[in-house]
Amino acid sequence: MRFFGLILITLGVTVCWLAVPSAAQTPAGQAPGASAPSNLPPPGGSVQTPGARRGGLRPPAVTGPTPRLPDGKPDFSGVWRPDNNFVGDLTRALKPGESISLKPEWEKIFKSRKAGDDPEANCLPTGVPRMAPYPWTIAQAPGRLFFIFEGNIHSFRQIFMDGRKHTEDPDPTWYGESIGHWEGDTLVVDTVGFNDKFWFDFAGHPHTEKLHTIERYTRTDLGTLVDEVTVEDPGAYTKPFTIVGRNRLDPKGEIMEYICQENNQDPTHITGPAAPL
Repeated sequence: MRFFGLILITLGVTVCWLAVPSAAQTPAGQAPGASAPSNLPPPGGSVQTPGARRGGLRPPAVTGPTPRLPDGKPDFSGVWRPDNNFVGDLTRALKPGESISLKPEWEKIFKSRKAGDDPEANCLPTGVPRMAPYPWTIAQAPGRLFFIFEGNIHSFRQIFMDGRKHTEDPDPTWYGESIGHWEGDTLVVDTVGFNDKFWFDFAGHPHTEKLHTIERYTRTDLGTLVDEVTVEDPGAYTKPFTIVGRNRLDPKGEIMEYICQENNQDPTHITGPAAPL
């Protein structure tokens, strides 16, 4: 039995953990060079370490060389735990030397957001680059890659790998229109056509429909999938910024059916301003 409703912490106001009885929890990963804050949201998932405190859901460390497909390309398959810096507050994942600069009108919107209004808390998709605090996987098909997420609506992203160009005027969607290609061992995903409905994180960082992301996925070894994302949104930000996260392989994990809309009791308990977790 899995979580019913999104598990959130609203700092200084309400602590809301509506989960089945289970062990403590910990971040699934962290950006290179960054420490893991003690108040990050739980990663969810099915791996549990008996007797642990908040580290109960950390999957075991996996070492070894990067696996490869018959064509020599890296094999990205497996169940991955997201970097919690891509969940709670993306400013923790900023690449060294990078900074976030919101336009004044959007800074005001950011500071006015309420935790209970977070679309992700209401079972809607996370968008990009945000991740839900639950496992995800990558599936491959001819000319396409699919990112399949356990969290919230059990949703997926489709990455076109057939050499096509972006649609001239794509309809705005939660995950946008994603086109990928390989640069050596790195998968590069260029996405446009986002709607403006999702938040970047629990902290409430906003964006507009001008959002453009470039993700670079590199499997540096058997157990690590590095995700470097450059975010450009001239509608809400004065300059682009880049964040870096590490997804961690869960060698014994499985994607489980999780329908957030079923018995989602959290939103009525989530009060107070949006805040980084």
